[in-house]
Amino acid sequence: MANSCLQLSGFLISFLGWLCIVIATSTNDWVIMCKYGLNTCKKMDELGAKGPWAECVISTGLYHCFSYTQILDLPAYVQTTRALMVAGSILGLPAVIMCLMSMPCINLGNEPQSSKNKRTILGGVLILIVGLCGVVSTIWFPIGAHRDQGLMSFGFSLFTGWIGTVFSLLGGCMLTCCSSDSSSSSHSYQDNNRFYYSKQGGGNPAVAASTNHAKSAHV
Repeated sequence: MANSCLQLSGFLISFLGWLCIVIATSTNDWVIMCKYGLNTCKKMDELGAKGPWAECVISTGLYHCFSYTQILDLPAYVQTTRALMVAGSILGLPAVIMCLMSMPCINLGNEPQSSKNKRTILGGVLILIVGLCGVVSTIWFPIGAHRDQGLMSFGFSLFTGWIGTVFSLLGGCMLTCCSSDSSSSSHSYQDNNRFYYSKQGGGNPAVAASTNHAKSAHV
């Protein structure tokens, strides 16, 4: 029961983490940039936001973005962030599906529990990879943007990416650990049963022999 609750909690946390990673990947409010103070930039309409896909201009009643056109001329941190976040978003989908189909409340025919545990472990490992992609992206991008154009503050997308990274790492660890514990406990239980029945089977001939001896003595 405890492993089932832990597995369900890990799945929900992993799903929320993957969803936050997808939201961070598809938005551009990663960092807020300005060469001057915040009030000065707002008055001069020079407050900007930057993400993996575009640079945006933020002013009163205006939010306009300019997509990157020269892909090969982009800095390394932008290209790396794109690749890792897209990879994490894609890997998260089969991971969530595998973890969902491994829930204790879902049965696929006469599937043994060991197969469900292996599928849960594989899904948990994929979720951990999603979290690692988020770690590298959400740390390298603000550092590169600060060195490139100057960084004033973090944006909504970056906070969302951080939350998704933490949730993905936590949920992946929960799924992997609970499945490993349950599989090891099931193996130990089977070994104990095998030892018990083998011991009972080994003791039957002796009992039968003693019974026959008692019958012959009675005769």
